[in-house]
Amino acid sequence: MDILGKLQQHREEEKRLVWEGTFAEYLEILRERPEVAQSAHSRVYNMIKSHGIEDMNGKKKFNFFSNQIFGLEDSVERLVEEYFHPSAKRLDVRKRILLLMGPVSGGKSTIVTMLKRGLEAYSKTDEGAVYAIKGCPMHEDPLHLIPHNMRDDFHKEYGIRIEGSLSPLNMMRLEQEFDGRIEDMMVERIFFSEDKRTGIGTFSPSDPKSQDIADLTGSIDFSTIAEFGSESDPRAYRFDGELNKANRGMMEFQEMLKCDEKFLWHLLSLTQEGNFKAGRFALISADELIVAHTNEAEYKSFISNKKNEALHSRIIVMPIPYNLKVTEEEKIYEKMISDSDIGDIHIAPHALRVAAIFSVLTRLKESSKQGVDVVKKMRLYDGENVEGFNTADVEEMKKEFNDEGMSGIDPRYVINRISSAIIRKEVPAISPLDVLRSLKDGLDQHASISKEDREKYINFISVARKEYDDIAKKEVQKAFVYSYEESAKTLMDNYLDNVEAYCNKNKLRDPLTGDEMNPDEKLMRSIEEQIGISENAKKAFREEILIRISAYARKGKKFDYNSHERLREAIQKKLFADLKDVVKITTSTKTPDESQLKKVNEVIARLIDEHGYNSISANELLRYVGSLLNR
Repeated sequence: MDILGKLQQHREEEKRLVWEGTFAEYLEILRERPEVAQSAHSRVYNMIKSHGIEDMNGKKKFNFFSNQIFGLEDSVERLVEEYFHPSAKRLDVRKRILLLMGPVSGGKSTIVTMLKRGLEAYSKTDEGAVYAIKGCPMHEDPLHLIPHNMRDDFHKEYGIRIEGSLSPLNMMRLEQEFDGRIEDMMVERIFFSEDKRTGIGTFSPSDPKSQDIADLTGSIDFSTIAEFGSESDPRAYRFDGELNKANRGMMEFQEMLKCDEKFLWHLLSLTQEGNFKAGRFALISADELIVAHTNEAEYKSFISNKKNEALHSRIIVMPIPYNLKVTEEEKIYEKMISDSDIGDIHIAPHALRVAAIFSVLTRLKESSKQGVDVVKKMRLYDGENVEGFNTADVEEMKKEFNDEGMSGIDPRYVINRISSAIIRKEVPAISPLDVLRSLKDGLDQHASISKEDREKYINFISVARKEYDDIAKKEVQKAFVYSYEESAKTLMDNYLDNVEAYCNKNKLRDPLTGDEMNPDEKLMRSIEEQIGISENAKKAFREEILIRISAYARKGKKFDYNSHERLREAIQKKLFADLKDVVKITTSTKTPDESQLKKVNEVIARLIDEHGYNSISANELLRYVGSLLNR
């Protein structure tokens, strides 16, 4: 990559975007593109929308969050549709502080950071262009120059509503520098930047004794009072507080509920009226999204204090729980690992999955629904088919607890334990067993886990281990069966031929002799028994398979190996059962003969080429499965 060339292109692009002109010229831009005058809340919503929205089974998926936020689709949809969307339509929701509430490492800070970075990028596009009065420390909206008595006429002509009053500083500049000629006032295009404190502010509470309200609203510049003669002269005031600098964009209030009350009262007027008090001036208008985040314990303490009722009514709380889907939890760990310097370490397949299974189990609550344990619930939440349950059952379970996912093991703990496993192990590869061992060892060091929870979590590690045992056996099964899919397909076709003959009370024809023969009951039962189909239930199961085949045929679809979840599982188990003795002997013998050694090497090669193992993790897997089969 020619980095110097890229830098040159970047500078040229920055120069191309620069624009400045008079207020009269700015009005021409508005005439052509009235969306330029959108509010801060509208800008955030349109920025999210610009990345695309997909329909996922009646629910909206916002692509803006896709690569960073995993498993929180419901929370994100609620955030966008219940806060940003109505706020963009100027509904009363925009006059509320957005408070993200959830457990540690649940994604709250990530969401806020994404919004800030997204706004920075969006302000450099034509759709997200932002214009401000040139030289204004608060990047004030140029439309504030329009007198209040002319705003109704302006709305009729341009279709744009104007809210807010001209700041004291720009009022003085208009009179002194431009002789009151609004049309000559200079306007420039601005670009949001947290680093340059343009349109994006961040406020973090510190020691209440030393923190000054000036951090929010700016302060008097005492060095200029002698020059300008009065503290009420706007030129003697530094409009450099976070509320000033975040105007037109958004401000993040980190750990808002830890703040001293005097800081929070400033937000009352800002959210409800769109202005705040600073220095010896009239109320200063500001258009900004205020987003804060906190944990559940602090929020409960906050609302229990009667003194906070006024502020509480101006807050919209959006719960951000932990992810409850195993596959999405894996993506969180993959992302966290890709952001680290351990990319050269081989993490065996399923190592992150067993960690994800453990984490999700700690976050789930026992359902009162009959026949549902946490493992079944975990599978259902992850989109797996569980016999006897459907989508409606899953939705019912999700509504059972308002606080499900608000407690449990956080992703940071898991990554810390994976890191510990990597550092401790001398070889550059870690297995699922290494991860589970490290997770178990770390529970004693986790300060916030009670003795009762620790015992429950150790049990979940055992559950995750059993899940891995099944995965490991299936993985080796697939590697041992040469042309696995073909073998499975042949066995399934044979089974379906027999099922069809059985249900239709027909005979089959022997392909070699041509003789008629009865359906092979022994073959059918050997497959059905793999998934617990009883003698009494076999007829119903076979008829259900035939109905499924007919339904596929009516829709012009082909019934194949993946068309029936339980039948596929039965075929896999039957194949593995037939091979079990071969696998057991080959993986457990200490001195394999030449044919066994050849078979082992073939399996290892297949595990490496097709399943993502390296030689170390493949050998470990074979040894482990051998020990499982010999128990």
